[in-house]
Amino acid sequence: MKLILLGPPGAGKGTQAQQISKRRGLVQLSTGDMLRAATRAGTEIGLKAQALMDKGELVSDEVVVGIIAERIGQPDCKPGFILDGFPRTLQQAAALDRMLDDKGDRMDAVVELRADYNQLVERIVGRYACSKCGEGYHDRFKRPKVRGVCDVCGSTEFTRRADDNAETVTTRMMAYYRETSPLIGYYFCKGILHVVDGMAPIDEVSAAIEGVLAKLP
Repeated sequence: MKLILLGPPGAGKGTQAQQISKRRGLVQLSTGDMLRAATRAGTEIGLKAQALMDKGELVSDEVVVGIIAERIGQPDCKPGFILDGFPRTLQQAAALDRMLDDKGDRMDAVVELRADYNQLVERIVGRYACSKCGEGYHDRFKRPKVRGVCDVCGSTEFTRRADDNAETVTTRMMAYYRETSPLIGYYFCKGILHVVDGMAPIDEVSAAIEGVLAKLP
């Protein structure tokens, strides 16, 4: 099974990708992780990416898709994979489709986590995490059981991402709606788009996604 999760920042794509990976044995693929792994391994495409980054240039869509092609050819991806954070643009989606078509393959489903803008801003701005174990919390929706003490490891140190502020979140949202949201129509026309309520509780979102996947051929 080959799956893409779509949705704006804070919609829960990473969380859901992790859960799907555990339930179905699919590999969660992050382009950032794949880039770093390819450059460390010194593969041909990895060296090409490193040369671009060394010159301060952006890694092209062609190179990113090449790294994805290299990665999904590895044995652990045989049962399937989930793309996390890619594609972000129509050009990337088309390049991904061409690469898969050359392999005689295609994506099986795209799940959009549909979300409300104002609720997303509140969700993102209020989140923080334990500095020691990484357990996530929220000012409103998930506070530690004992104020100032991590439920998991007992640490009293917490951190917030520097970009989890209203101004930065708004900028990231604008980029998503401008560059990535057109993919919704792209995959709808291909007949593989499925929509779930990304603002529901995590377990309900997981159940909705599982309902979609259970119906796939």
